Order: sequence, then C-alpha cells, then structure tokens
Amino acid sequence: MKANISFSNHGETPFQKLLGHNTAILEKWNHLSNVLSGDSSLSADVKEQVRRSLAQQNKCEYCKAKGKPNMKLDESTSLAAAFAEAMLKTNGAPGDRSIQILKNTFTDQQISELCAFICFTIASQWFGSTLGLKP
Repeated sequence: MKANISFSNHGETPFQKLLGHNTAILEKWNHLSNVLSGDSSLSADVKEQVRRSLAQQNKCEYCKAKGKPNMKLDESTSLAAAFAEAMLKTNGAPGDRSIQILKNTFTDQQISELCAFICFTIASQWFGSTLGLKP
C-alpha cells in the first residue's frame, strides 16, 4: 500500500490512516461515514451501488478496487446511480429536471439523504485520489 503522504498511527484502514494525521477529522469523518452508509431511508445496498458507480469516475484506485457497480440494478438503484453521475459531471448542479425525475421514485427524505451521501462520497473519493491512495 502506498500513498503520497505517510500513513499515521491512527485509524484502521489505509484511508483512515491518511485522515488520522488529524484525529478530530478522522473521528467525525468516520462517524458521518457510518451514519450515511448504513440502512436509513435508502438501503445500504442502493448507496453501495452509487458509491461503486462514482468510484469509476473519480479516479480513486483504492475505491475502484472495492468493485464495479452491479450491471443488473433495479430501476430505483439505477436512477440513484445515474443521478450521482449527473451530480459529478455537473459539479453538483444537475438541474431542477433531475430532481423532478427523482421525485417520481423517491421521497424528499430519500432525495436529501441521497444528495448528502453523494457529496460525502465524492469528497472521500477525491481525498483518496488526491493523496494517491492505492488498493
């Protein structure tokens, strides 16, 4: 395992060991990650497929190594993954029409959670990519 900076002595995974140079950030980041990635108004599986889809675009080798998205997704998971890619490609401004399309399938609570998860995931993947984190 290699990265552009040294690994700290804090954290369990290589990603966490990079964040671990700042233990307060590591602690809060891990907490938010646990909240966002678990089952809530959206299932953990939907969010994992979104994460995998984003990883292919974000050039984080560490994230990509965790697997490619499932190509046989149900309609709502496919919609969530497509929306995530649209957010990434438009720098977080996919447009009102995209939100309206989501509203045909998801509740406002689910859309809010999806957007928060996507933004957090992009930040995580960019962090790994920026610091050259390898699988």
